[in-house]
Amino acid sequence: MRYVFLYLFIVSYSLNAQHIDFTPTSFSNLFSLNVKPALTIKSGDVIHTETIDAAGFDKHGVKRQKGGNPLTGPFYIEDALAGDMLAVTITKLSLNRSEAFTTESFSSRSVTESIAKQFKKARLVKWKLDTLSGFASIKSDTLYEHLNSFKVPLKPFLGCIGVAPLNRKNEILSFFQGDFGGNLDCSFVTQSATVYLPVFHDGAYLYIGDGHAVQGDGEIAGNALETSLDVSFTVKVVKKDRLQLTSPRIEDSAYIMALGVAKKLDDALKIATTDLLQWLQHDYNLTLQETTQVMSTTIEYNIPEVADPKVEVVAKIRKDVFRRLKSSKENL
Repeated sequence: MRYVFLYLFIVSYSLNAQHIDFTPTSFSNLFSLNVKPALTIKSGDVIHTETIDAAGFDKHGVKRQKGGNPLTGPFYIEDALAGDMLAVTITKLSLNRSEAFTTESFSSRSVTESIAKQFKKARLVKWKLDTLSGFASIKSDTLYEHLNSFKVPLKPFLGCIGVAPLNRKNEILSFFQGDFGGNLDCSFVTQSATVYLPVFHDGAYLYIGDGHAVQGDGEIAGNALETSLDVSFTVKVVKKDRLQLTSPRIEDSAYIMALGVAKKLDDALKIATTDLLQWLQHDYNLTLQETTQVMSTTIEYNIPEVADPKVEVVAKIRKDVFRRLKSSKENL
């Protein structure tokens, strides 16, 4: 099975699906099997919904939930069984308010201790989001002498996407990430991308949240530009007889991407690289020796997250590389 064909199939399949508008009335600070499903959906349905920001404020600035990445969901997916895989395609994603916040700080992993300790109490910084110009800028009441003209291009994405994990309690705080997805803080989880997640429980219990207007790699301030989002997505259930997935993967129009999460950066890099290697072997029947030549000449890395308890590495390869490889798998 080639993921690129699964990606195209999902997009075309969703055109004939049921479209559901869902306005959340409650939110969860856990990726959990122990929360009553907010909505039951079928494979192929398109869901139009919204998220609140990491501090619990909605698009109107109303406090809806305690902070700590409150999540929309869970969505119970019919026909999703333990051992299956979810392919979640974000069909549309947009900002729904004109403000975001971040912090004035540096993560201890990102700089020397002498610098990090100067920011023991992180100060809140407010930003203005201009969707017409496509840029974010620091609000005028923030006193930064040299940043009056500083702007960054908007690139909204979901910080959190994941399913109920498999552990002793079948739940984990929405601050964490792992094989279940979770607080990935990866800017590639944006409009038109597909996120592949393993399913550990029947129904999967899918959650989304933690909207970001833009974020540099590493999230080195401890926060991105945190805001709320309008989100549309569709889910395709891939049955377990096709593929066994052990870690999240992402695909967009340009790349396939494998994610590695660990307490140490080198371990996360190894996990991501190994999963990408297995992806190539599965789709193109490459020997281990052959993968050394393909990957060493084409692989790229990003470090989306260093501020959380675990670090995250993305190993990715451009899809145009596949034009020079012959697929060994049948199309879906």
